Amino acid sequence: MSDDGKKTLGLLGGPRSGNVKQSFSHGRTKNVLVETKRKRVVVPKPGAAKPVAPGAVRGGDPARRPAGISDAEMDRRLKAVQAAKARETEDKARRVKEELTRETERNQRREENEAKELELREREERAKAKVELEAAKARDDEAAAMRAAAPPPTPEERAAKSGVLRNKVAADAAPRREEPARPNRNKGREDNRRSGKLTVNQASTGGDGRHRSMASMKRKQERARQKAMGGAVEREKVVRDVQVPDGIMVQELANRMAERVADVVKSLMQMGMMVTQNQAIDQDTAELIVEEFGHKMVRVSDADVEDVIDQVIDKPEDLTQRAPIITVMGHVDHGKTSLLDAIRNARVVSGEAGGITQHIGAYQVEQNGQLMTFLDTPGHAAFTSMRSRGAQVTDIVILVVAADDAVMPQTIEAIAHAKAANVPMIVAINKIDRPAANAQKVRTDLLQHEVIVEQMSGEVQDVEVSATTGQGLDLLLEAIALQSEILELKANPTRAASGAVIEAQLDIGRGPVATVLVQNGTLKLGDIFVVGEQWGKVRALINDAGDRISTAGPSTPVEVLGLNGTPEAGDVLNVVETEAQAREIAEYRAQAAKDKRAAVGAATTLEQLMANAKANEDVSELPIILKADVQGSAEAIVQAMAKIGNDEVRVRVLHSGVGAITETDIGLAEASGAPVFGFNVRANTSARNTANQKGVEIRYYSVIYDLVDDVKAAASGLLSAEIRETFIGYANIKEVFKVSGVGKVAGCLVTEGVARRSAGVRLLRDNVVVHEGTLKTLKRFKDEVSDVQSGQECGMAFENYDDIRAKDVIEIFERESVERKLT
Repeated sequence: MSDDGKKTLGLLGGPRSGNVKQSFSHGRTKNVLVETKRKRVVVPKPGAAKPVAPGAVRGGDPARRPAGISDAEMDRRLKAVQAAKARETEDKARRVKEELTRETERNQRREENEAKELELREREERAKAKVELEAAKARDDEAAAMRAAAPPPTPEERAAKSGVLRNKVAADAAPRREEPARPNRNKGREDNRRSGKLTVNQASTGGDGRHRSMASMKRKQERARQKAMGGAVEREKVVRDVQVPDGIMVQELANRMAERVADVVKSLMQMGMMVTQNQAIDQDTAELIVEEFGHKMVRVSDADVEDVIDQVIDKPEDLTQRAPIITVMGHVDHGKTSLLDAIRNARVVSGEAGGITQHIGAYQVEQNGQLMTFLDTPGHAAFTSMRSRGAQVTDIVILVVAADDAVMPQTIEAIAHAKAANVPMIVAINKIDRPAANAQKVRTDLLQHEVIVEQMSGEVQDVEVSATTGQGLDLLLEAIALQSEILELKANPTRAASGAVIEAQLDIGRGPVATVLVQNGTLKLGDIFVVGEQWGKVRALINDAGDRISTAGPSTPVEVLGLNGTPEAGDVLNVVETEAQAREIAEYRAQAAKDKRAAVGAATTLEQLMANAKANEDVSELPIILKADVQGSAEAIVQAMAKIGNDEVRVRVLHSGVGAITETDIGLAEASGAPVFGFNVRANTSARNTANQKGVEIRYYSVIYDLVDDVKAAASGLLSAEIRETFIGYANIKEVFKVSGVGKVAGCLVTEGVARRSAGVRLLRDNVVVHEGTLKTLKRFKDEVSDVQSGQECGMAFENYDDIRAKDVIEIFERESVERKLT
């Protein structure tokens, strides 16, 4: 033992006072841990400061603090105590966490074991049930064979069996000898026991109030009779025609077969399919089940829901004469709408923005007691689909050609649409009153497109008209009447109505509104119809004059109110019998359209995914959100946007629709960083406030030219600038000099053009480019110059490049950045 330890033991009274357990160092003072009989104490080294209690604070009473303990030492000791407590807390938390983890693992293992045991028991029960089923089936077959082999009973046997039955019934009817009642332990509880739930009938009558039905009583009597006759007689199997679609749930299949769901599930399990009653199976599997249960399967498809639409073949005696449908087509600004206004004494063109027609209109005109239905189509290049729809639903096409402008691109397109629809054509040579009018040139130009008018010995009627003066309008109407008389247009007004949607829009206050041209039948108030992916019930019919009508016959254009959504322009309207049929057809069409869009836009292979990702990286997109007043205009603008762009830039319409700009549109625009374009619509108050808060740009347009031009300009801004290089000179290196502080300097002779300090340079060695960069210096003698003309000598040094040699050639060029625009 050291001297210090001996001194400490001496101070404590020697070895009898306690045993020395441990000696440890705490700071600079060496303490000795002594275990006494009552408590453990730490005895400091003689002359050292006494240990400070953990609760002592800095700046306390010096008399209570051990001598020689400084404030820093006191703080250090307190921190050590706190650190020890923190470690102890962390150890405790770690132990608790580990215990929880072990408990969780034990629970998981226990659950897995229970699941395995349950699965094993279920497998054993299924095997046992299968064996029992096979044994029962074998017994039934054996009993059936024995009954078939046994001879029929004789009259004596039947009489004896009847006597036994009568004796049994008499014995049952005789009063039985009373037996002593056995004590019932559960008597008190059975009096108050109730089976099932308490119903209102039970509560009011005091009993369960249930009675067996007549069918149940008859079945009971039949079972008793069969049992009395010597065994149950198998009922005859009812074979049913089971309609099975592409996919059907097990429970639904059992209901259609009138079989127990448990039997169907058991049959599927025997086939190796572990399914429940709420799972769907395909058509082939359902066919196996139906055949196994002895029924006949009828395959049906989801598309069969459309079979409820009447496909009526009209009888000749039911057909009556109808008004002709005339579509006015031609190039923009050739006077189509003005000509139609002159015919119907209206001023539609004055209400169109920019003086051009941007909607498809339907009007009805009466001439000499005969009705005529006119369709006015826009002539702008973006409205190709509108003109195509007009040609598809029409009987006669009026091709309007300006006498002072002749045949133009949209005129050629209108001729193609008329030929594709196989409808007769009447050429109206308009603006014949203009000084520059040349009707003969129009007829000659039409020959190039296989349109031969009557004056050129052809079959196509041509009329010279003027929408301004009214010249030739009577002749045009006579030509239309003559052509319709030749066509002998007839329809059946008594059948269910069908027609085509000319235009559709979302009107504030009236909801979705569709302009429908009735082609067959009569559309009446209250009719339930389906149109495209939408359905509805006719709440109101409004004609072209704005008057409400109750019916609309063939060749009548009307506005239909009562749709549940805005249909697409060009959709076909059909009247059905019930609302359920209309809803079912609309849902099927919507799902089919959704699947088609998903199939077109989905990439099915890894190569397609990689190709799409690479294509999206190389192409810059300009996203936009479009809202228009009518469906046709929205469709035309979307088609025009698809044509804007090239391999580097394209316009992507994130969302298009009809109606006012709403807060939802602003939220989508903010999330995608896209501007909002409104065509003949405006944003509501909440949408405007949201757009101002979130910084979303809204632009309004009423002329399609302006919208297309602005989008082209915006998309052009995404194009990278084109860099053009202009070679301005060449220089040959005669000698290379090494200059301190500069590096290698080439002594050059400018052989062609000019050498400029600010230009780019390339170093050519054996006509191979070895370096491209800029000049660090260009000197003429000792002076730094900006350029050196051809035939003069100079000194050149390259920026960050020194590998230059004699006989190398320096090519001097300038780069110019040119902005590109989409055409």
